[in-house]
Order: sequence, then C-alpha cells, then structure tokens
Amino acid sequence: MDFQLSDDQRALRSGMRDLLGAVFDRDRLRAAVERDGALDRSLWRELGAAGFFALRLPEEAGGVGLGLPEAVLLFEEAGRALLPGPLVATHLAAGLVEGAAEGEAVVTAVTADLPVAHLAEADAALVGTDALAGEPLAGEALRAFVAGARPVRSMDPLTPLHRAPTPVAAGSRAASQRTPTDAERAPAATERTPAHAGRFRFEAALLTAAEQLGSAARTTEAAVQHAGDREQFGSPIGSFQAVKHLCADMLARTEPARAAVYAAALTGDPVEIAAAKLLADEAAVRNARDCLQIHGGMGFTWEADVHLHLKRAWLRASSWLTGAGAEELLAAGLGAAGRLPRSSAAYGRPVPEAGGGG
Repeated sequence: MDFQLSDDQRALRSGMRDLLGAVFDRDRLRAAVERDGALDRSLWRELGAAGFFALRLPEEAGGVGLGLPEAVLLFEEAGRALLPGPLVATHLAAGLVEGAAEGEAVVTAVTADLPVAHLAEADAALVGTDALAGEPLAGEALRAFVAGARPVRSMDPLTPLHRAPTPVAAGSRAASQRTPTDAERAPAATERTPAHAGRFRFEAALLTAAEQLGSAARTTEAAVQHAGDREQFGSPIGSFQAVKHLCADMLARTEPARAAVYAAALTGDPVEIAAAKLLADEAAVRNARDCLQIHGGMGFTWEADVHLHLKRAWLRASSWLTGAGAEELLAAGLGAAGRLPRSSAAYGRPVPEAGGGG
C-alpha cells in the first residue's frame, strides 16, 4: 500500500499551514490565552470559509467532497498551530447542525462523564458516543443544559471546561426544535444507519490523534531549533550527546505515530484507530516533556509555548479513546478469531467502552 501523499494532498496541507500562519500566528495564540480560551468567532468563520468543517460533505451538499485522509492532514496542521476550540465536534456536525459547515455555529460534544469543552460558547452539542444517531442539543434545551453545568478548572488555558449535569438522552427529539436545512435533508448528510452512528467515536478519536501528531511534530522541530541556537560552554547544546538522544527519541516517536494515523485514515478500522491514538498520545505528551527539558529553565516560564503543547496533549489524551480504552480495544481485536473487519461495517460492531471527548 502506498502511503505517499499525492500532489493534491500536499497542496491541501501546505495551504492549511499557510492559512493558519496568517490567521492564527503566535500573537493571536497568546491573545487567545489572555482571553482564557474564549473562541474568536471571526477565526471560526475563516476556517469555515476555507472548507475546514465542510471538507467531507459531498459537493452537492455544499461541501468539498474529500475524505478522512484529507481531514487528518488538516487536523494535523491544527494540532501544530495549537488551534483552540471544539474542532472535531464541529467538523463531524457539518451537515447535521445548521451553520456548522460554514463556521457560523460552534458545536461541542457531550460524551460519557467527561468535562465538556467550550460548552458556554456552543450553539449546539452532540450528545453521546454515537451522537450522529440522534438530534443535537440546541436552542432552549441547550441553554437549560448549560445553566445546569458547572465550570471546572482546565489544565489547558485554551480549553474552558464544564462538568455536565445529569446525562441527556441522545436522540431526543425535544433536544432540538430547529427545521432541517436542505443540506441536512440530503441523503449523504442525514443517513443514520447503525454503522454510520458508530463512526462518531472512532472518527473523533482519529482526528484527535491527528492533532496529537501535529503537536508532536511541532515540539520536535522546536526542540531541534532551540538545540541549534542555544549555546553552552561555547558550543550549541545540540552537539551534546544527551540532547541529541532526546531529539532522536522525539523523531522516533513521531514517525511511527504518523504512519499509524495515516494508515487508520485509509482503512477506518477501529483497532487501527485505537493503535494510532495510543501512539499519537504518547508522542505528543512525551515529546512536549522532552522539548520542555531541552529548553531548560525558560521552558518552564509562562512566556514559552512549550507548556501549552504539553497541557493540550494531556487533555487530548483523555478524550474519546483513552489509553486504557484503546488498549482494551486492541486486546479484544488481537484476542478475537481474526481482526475486526476493515470496512464501514466495523463501526457498527460492539467494542469495549472507552473515554469520551469534547
């Protein structure tokens, strides 16, 4: 199987990197930190105009018509840039929640008993690990839900969290009284088969893994750059063997994670998604820690960006498929008589319960 990116995929990734460099540079990142992670609606609309959320909607429904491998490339760039907000939930809600595809609506997700990200700013919430099977929470029902939630302290200053009130039943028609849009009436956007519904948790886990991959690659680059610039005893610290080993270990974590994430995007296999999430989580967390160590004392200061990557990596690692949940899924796949099928039907197959996400 050829895992080399096509020219179009490289252009897509390059274009997203250029866009994020223009609309979410370090100044805007720091401004977001100062706002305690409050979302910039103008930035959200710019992402929508660029097709970030509508990437996988069919063209006849107003989307770009691309697939999960291309979405992984965009989310990898979002992870590199530390782009804040419930990107995964809004992307998956395109075609289901009015305005999500265009970036006019912010959509979060309420899953398991985990805190909910950006709940106070959300225009809709997908409820449950199979959230695409039911109606999103919106309107008066969402306002009542938010009123019953309580804020909790987040380890990531760019991701405000709320502890949700009593669970809301997914699929409740009373959760939303809106009128479906034409795009939502399109068969490709509204089909709610069991297999389609089961995709939510796994696709969310894979896109989160892609963000982790982007963060791991960025902290590797930052560590190498700092090791080449910082001098000690008259030599760049990158010439010291201990620092070389740290940088090499960071690369050795990132590239297997990249291969696993890209492969899982092609197959859609839940077991491969679990493996990709495990590898990407480890790469993001450990690379950020090693990058912080290479930066030395300045890496521990608020002005450095390294700690932002580490805190976000910790938060993502506890989202959707946690380490324990992914390991259980892998063990079940390895212990079964043959692998889970590599097809969309695999999404509808019962799997061990794993973590949720925001």
